Amino acid sequence: MGWFSYQTLKRITTAHKDVHFVFLFDRPFDESFIFSDNITPIILSPQARHPFLYYLWFQHSVKSTLDRLKPDLFLSPDGFLSLGAKCKQLPVIHDINFKHHPKDIKWLTSKYYNYYFPKFAKEATRIATVSKYSKNDIALQYNISSDKIDVVYNGINSFFKPLTEDEKYKARKLFSYGNPYFVYVGSIHPRKNIPTLLKAFSQFKSEKKTAHKLVLAGPNYWGMSDIYKILKEEKIEEEVLFTNRLKDEDLALALGGAEALTFIPYYEGFGIPLVEAMAAEVPIITSNVTSLPEIAGEAALLVNPLNIAEIKNAMIKVVEDEGVKQQLIANGRDQKLKFSWDKSADLLWHSITKTINQ
Repeated sequence: MGWFSYQTLKRITTAHKDVHFVFLFDRPFDESFIFSDNITPIILSPQARHPFLYYLWFQHSVKSTLDRLKPDLFLSPDGFLSLGAKCKQLPVIHDINFKHHPKDIKWLTSKYYNYYFPKFAKEATRIATVSKYSKNDIALQYNISSDKIDVVYNGINSFFKPLTEDEKYKARKLFSYGNPYFVYVGSIHPRKNIPTLLKAFSQFKSEKKTAHKLVLAGPNYWGMSDIYKILKEEKIEEEVLFTNRLKDEDLALALGGAEALTFIPYYEGFGIPLVEAMAAEVPIITSNVTSLPEIAGEAALLVNPLNIAEIKNAMIKVVEDEGVKQQLIANGRDQKLKFSWDKSADLLWHSITKTINQ
């Protein structure tokens, strides 16, 4: 959501100098987020870091500000709205994983999302989302017309690119003690299905006896106790390496140096690591459910995210079949052309104008 907000709003505000934008912040902000001189920033309290504070911020602070300013539109890049506000509203609802897997997030947050997001979807003038899958999912689950929902794909950050052989060697030295490795990119979170990935990797190691490691490149969110338990049970503590949160250039290095991206969540509204891997010319192993086949196209080996053997066999295929690996990379070069932040900004602006004119 952060990259989507940053990349689209940066382009939209600088491209439309005749429009006045008001950015609402819940805390002191970095001046780099004020992209052009047609933006007025306003800080509203309280800081919205908890469901009770979400309610206070959106239903009181934001709502009173909207009613005072009377804007043509309130755009919410993370999907929250101010119910009853006297203006048109466009939420970007990236996905509704919390509807299908309510236990994947903290109890109170799950209750808040599942109570309010159906109301947000109903009250929204229009809705933007990041895949055709999410469009259909939102329409079905919340019983609203799909004609009300616009698809705005995510883009690809420019720091993801193919690495030279020297850079790949550097990546292996930095992240896997010089060994080839599979990489997972993203937060360590239950919906990302890390335990199943670990079990599949353990089977891969048992069967092939290679030097490959598994690098988990992302911040520890929650569910780590289950992961440590599996590492111990499978006896792969030394084979799985954690980077925690990486700087952009280091993340690009970790992804670009990998044998393959192994990204097998059981629910995803888009799956940004897929397009990042395409840009880095790294083959992909991903799930055959939700939005992932739509975004991956022919650039990935698709697997059942609950089938350990399927995931393990895909790892073997990428390692042993150079023809398959090169075909996936070539397909990724074509598939990535569907995604760019310029396209995302244009699509979001089109959704904004449709909402204002509705």
